[in-house]
Amino acid sequence: MKLPGSGYHPLGGGVRLVIAILMLDACVFLSTCSVPPPLLDTILERGTLRVVTRNSPTTYFWASDGPAGPEYELARAFADSLGVRLEIYSADTFDGVIPDLLNYRADIAAAGLTITEQRASELVFAPPYQEISQQVVYRMGRKRPREINDLLGKHIAVTAGSSHAEVLREIQQELPGLAWTEVPASDGDQLMYEVAQKNYDVTVTDSNEFEISRRYHPALRTAMTLGEKDQLAWALRRREDPSLYQAVREFFDSADGQALVASLHDKYYDDRNELDYVGTRRFLRHVESRLPQYKALFQAAAVQNELDWQLLAAVGYQESHWDHSAVSPTGVRGIMMLTKATARQLGIKDRLDLQASIFGGARYLKRLRQKIPERIPEPDRTWMVLAAYNVGFGHLEDARILTQRHGKDPDRWIDVREHLPLLAQHKYHSTLKRGYARGWEPVIYVDNIRNYYDLLQWYHSDRNRETPVTASASAPRGEKRLQHLATLVGQ
Repeated sequence: MKLPGSGYHPLGGGVRLVIAILMLDACVFLSTCSVPPPLLDTILERGTLRVVTRNSPTTYFWASDGPAGPEYELARAFADSLGVRLEIYSADTFDGVIPDLLNYRADIAAAGLTITEQRASELVFAPPYQEISQQVVYRMGRKRPREINDLLGKHIAVTAGSSHAEVLREIQQELPGLAWTEVPASDGDQLMYEVAQKNYDVTVTDSNEFEISRRYHPALRTAMTLGEKDQLAWALRRREDPSLYQAVREFFDSADGQALVASLHDKYYDDRNELDYVGTRRFLRHVESRLPQYKALFQAAAVQNELDWQLLAAVGYQESHWDHSAVSPTGVRGIMMLTKATARQLGIKDRLDLQASIFGGARYLKRLRQKIPERIPEPDRTWMVLAAYNVGFGHLEDARILTQRHGKDPDRWIDVREHLPLLAQHKYHSTLKRGYARGWEPVIYVDNIRNYYDLLQWYHSDRNRETPVTASASAPRGEKRLQHLATLVGQ
């Protein structure tokens, strides 16, 4: 008999083996089911920050120099602060942003989201970075709705899944007859374009979106503001550890973060971005006071690059008002407002160098002209060159493809002009190679240059003029033409 303590156990060897296996399995189970690492650690280990946004002028879009937009620049700066790569993509529609975040396709939603009670039930919001209001927008020439009751019977459209739809539902509780259509758009600008085209009576949009879009849709006006002011913020999943939220909060609360927010507001919303530059009479004053010092350079650059010098001068005026030291909030600079990328392609080291800028702009126009098919007749080919100078050759090609799809002539400017604004609408740009573009910009850009060009031709053809054309001088021979152009140029 074996005594206790000398190797005796009441359990047999086989049972002990089973227990040992069970204990080992339990250890493995516990290790695999342990609390996952903090989300921030996962992002750092992965090396990428995944952000879902949407295509719009106030969030994220593709400019001639690459990706741009307030939300993109904030997200890129935050990713840089973490030392990881930014992986950003746009949801198909606005109402797809939050589901993508909740389904773990993204770590953060940076899409100009308004903080609302309904959203806060499933999301946690970072510190707000902008305050906006919801505005009712209508087209000038139509009756302005001055109070809520005036919206009854109106053809109203808002973005599906937006806070605007939430506000209308709240109003509907007190005003049961209120009705509207929710459109699966990527942003409010698409609907503002539809209102400008008289396809809807009114829309509701955020004040920051209207602030940008009114520059390109001058016929739009605000009728009233709905509710109190709202705040825009990034959104994260509520049922998540707080590590990423804390990092985001520290970013926005930091001095660098606050300075970036302020600079982005200046860059994207400041009035200096307006495209409706100056009236005709101010233009003619500049013809007298500014053009003479640049005229010889415009003429020499035009000869070298087989251009009309007055057209080249008109481009320079549209770009900078003939100010060789001009610097825009978006970083383009010089009399021809060349981007860094374009200047690099042209071998220009100092974009503020007057001669380099004018000759560089002329060479760039010539390069664009060489890309556009020779079969396209004049003046259509020239107008397309100007559009490409503004929006980029790739986006112009997308617009021509879209024009052809719709049964129109991609070699006629009037048809391409009609389709360029569609590049801002998701249902169109999502089918094209270069994606979203603020397609209304090149339309206004070309129109303005054509009118400046006409004015220059009129000015220089009136050789018998005895007095300079100033704000108060008369010019009988061209007065009707001048009055007509004054209406056009200021649009």
